[in-house]
Amino acid sequence: MEGGILEVLVVNAEGIKPRNLFGKPAYYVVIQCGTEVRRSKATRGYHHEAFWNQKFEFDFSFSEWKNLTHLEISIMDDESFNDTGFVGRSMIFLGGIIEEGNDRGIVELHPSAYNVVHEDTTYEGEIKIGLKFEAYKEGHKATKEETVQVTKAGHDVYRSLFRVLKISWWRVLFPFGPY
Repeated sequence: MEGGILEVLVVNAEGIKPRNLFGKPAYYVVIQCGTEVRRSKATRGYHHEAFWNQKFEFDFSFSEWKNLTHLEISIMDDESFNDTGFVGRSMIFLGGIIEEGNDRGIVELHPSAYNVVHEDTTYEGEIKIGLKFEAYKEGHKATKEETVQVTKAGHDVYRSLFRVLKISWWRVLFPFGPY
């Protein structure tokens, strides 16, 4: 194996309490995998829930994957009055996922709930995360790019067909009448 891609799907969080006194919270997620950090879009929290439904990719070589132990997911509040806006954190250990992905070539874990731990080490609420790890050999990236190009070419045919279908049927049946 030359390397691999870890795809992280952040679905939602439930049971988290807002840290601000006024207004609705604007939650976002910070995902850290090794030295790489990704930030999600901010979403309003309603009734102790937040929905993101956003995917992130982390691409590392095999030597880098061997040194990674966990994925750290922090829930933050954009409109919090304290300094950090920290709501809670969840850790997912990657050892088994990387090993199995290396053996099989690909491994996918459907979204599962993980506990959200606060600064005082108590936990409250949960965050749903899905993971997919795909190991690749040296020529894998070029193949993936070719697949994307073929898919885009196919979409152009469908787009032109849908444009034709958008024509109002009244214009086809009565080309000279008032509309």
